[in-house]
Amino acid sequence: MPIKILGSSILHDAVIQNASDIHFIPFKKGGLVQFRIDDRLLEYRSLNFEEYVRVISHFKYSARMDIGEHRKPQSGAMDVLIDNISVHLRLSSIPSAFNESLVIRILPQQESFSINELSLFPHALQKLIFLIKRSSGLLLFTGPTGSGKTTMLYSLLQYLQQHYKRQVVTLEDPVERKVDTFLQMEINEKAGVTYGEGFKSLLRHDPDVIMIGEIRDEAAARLVIRASLTGHLVLSTMHASDCIGCLERLREFGIREAELKQTLMGVVSQRLISIPCRFCGDHCSDFCFKSRTFRRAGIYEILSNHELETAFNQDISDPPFYKSLPYYFNHAYAAGFVTKESYERWMGGQGNVQEENVEGSVSRNFSL
Repeated sequence: MPIKILGSSILHDAVIQNASDIHFIPFKKGGLVQFRIDDRLLEYRSLNFEEYVRVISHFKYSARMDIGEHRKPQSGAMDVLIDNISVHLRLSSIPSAFNESLVIRILPQQESFSINELSLFPHALQKLIFLIKRSSGLLLFTGPTGSGKTTMLYSLLQYLQQHYKRQVVTLEDPVERKVDTFLQMEINEKAGVTYGEGFKSLLRHDPDVIMIGEIRDEAAARLVIRASLTGHLVLSTMHASDCIGCLERLREFGIREAELKQTLMGVVSQRLISIPCRFCGDHCSDFCFKSRTFRRAGIYEILSNHELETAFNQDISDPPFYKSLPYYFNHAYAAGFVTKESYERWMGGQGNVQEENVEGSVSRNFSL
């Protein structure tokens, strides 16, 4: 099979099966292609040595990476059209003992969700909508890679535009999803477009809402605080295990508590879970197409108002005083919306299943 056709076939099947990532794993005599679907790595096909080397070179060339460099990590990006679906691909290669390993992140550009489709528990969305109605302040989202932070951010921003006619500007590195109605600026340090310079430019465009892609360092942390102090509503993300951990990271970045109390209106920690398949039961077949669409949902812990004020005096090792992620995982599992495998993976030894009502019912979008 020609390598171009092989590469196109891999991409096509990954997009059709709603994979979030494609993994190319090198072996001594070839390699393995895996798809990450619903947070599970599933084997797609094996490649012989020649196929593996050539398909890696094909993708690197298409993403404008150096196909002659095999000793250093590289990154690249490309846009493709698959079955009339516009897809942005982010590629990352690293050297290994046998050959290069390549991971392709799949970001469909036409995918959009109503915020009502995102949360397992509707009251979480009600809290978020209440927070984003404010004209100024900082709202932070935290969670591991692939937990749905970007999807939630874009959905909230689109909700603000549709219902309140807000001018939305974003500063991202890179732009993950292109939206016609947003003013989106991409960081390009080679061209002199840094977070600082980009922020100055965005302020001249009369924004109502500013979204800054991710807080990775002290400079970005100070930027979101500064943006909040200018009287804008600011949304951003950062990596932390939970809401209290997010506050600790901000302190590590040198943000004073007085600044946080003045600007921070809420912190959201989230996880993305797979709803058990209504056809296959607990153990869904690897490539079941019957129930893939909208069968994932978010679980959110939210710190705001008086709970956020209390959290400033909370040590990271103290037991949670608010309804945390374990609380919602327990109830989701008791209601049958989380598989035993997923529950044990997320909860470990923290499980304590209870069956009482959780601030209302589960969203009807995810009925079993």
